[in-house]
Amino acid sequence: MMDEKARTGFLSAVLGIQPGDIRETRILNTSLRQEHGDEKLGILDVRLLMDGDREIDIEIQLTELGVWADRSLFYLAKMLTGQIKPGDSYRVFKKCVSISILDFRLFKEGSPHGAEPFYSCFHIREDTRHFLYTDKMEFHVIELPKLPKGLKEGCSKLELWAKFINSEEKEDFDMIAQMDPYIESAYKKLQLISQDKEKRQEYEAREKAIRDHCEIMLEAEERGWTQGMEKGIAQGMEQGIAQGIEKGIAQGIEKGIAQGIEKGIAQGIAQGIAEGEYNKSVQVAQDMLSKNFDINIISQISKLPIEAVEQLKLN
Repeated sequence: MMDEKARTGFLSAVLGIQPGDIRETRILNTSLRQEHGDEKLGILDVRLLMDGDREIDIEIQLTELGVWADRSLFYLAKMLTGQIKPGDSYRVFKKCVSISILDFRLFKEGSPHGAEPFYSCFHIREDTRHFLYTDKMEFHVIELPKLPKGLKEGCSKLELWAKFINSEEKEDFDMIAQMDPYIESAYKKLQLISQDKEKRQEYEAREKAIRDHCEIMLEAEERGWTQGMEKGIAQGMEQGIAQGIEKGIAQGIEKGIAQGIEKGIAQGIAQGIAEGEYNKSVQVAQDMLSKNFDINIISQISKLPIEAVEQLKLN
């Protein structure tokens, strides 16, 4: 997104407007060029200002995150409220647009027409008459795993961009770049990066940070669920037997123990799942602390309060 022509072409394809209607695009944050290793995950988030009246947040998420819709709503709301200061009029608000590029399926309901659409767009509308409540918030979601196979003639500009982003082989990059001048500009920028030793090392460091993050999340999920389930079932069995004996004195020891064990196992599984989620968050935080990530980023990813992350760091 460092190339303005490429930014213009991409936004034109996503927003459904002509490239000539976009006067300018300007990067608002500097997260693509961070100097500290614990900030590398910021490359997944780019904020732009388009034509001076529209703020756009572009995020790429590689690992599955079921609460992505709530997360994108939260950050877009922060973008909106960050535009106003005490004493300002509500007229200062610029339109806020979220563009999510996801390497997982966010929407599982499928399509009644067969193929699942890879692109979805959301606005705040009235339920039955479908008119806009406000145009100040808009969400675009691109699900890369839902892209159709192959590249058909006459496909949309948006599909070309999605396939370009999803490409891995040089032949695919070359072919797609020839089909759109704005994608070609983005491809040339990538080639320049690959030829510049310093920029290539920076890019490879970012790629490593992304892979490390994915592996941390996967391993933490596996360890957290396993530990939580084992502990929860064990506690549930113990608690269930105790409750069953107590209840069995009044209603019959045999029936009470059976009911208590059944209830205890259910409670234990529920407790195990909850503890598994917590253990997963703790493990993510500990792994990221060992790699010297920033505490605020650790808190956002692990969903633990900053105070809890700081306590883990002290331990």
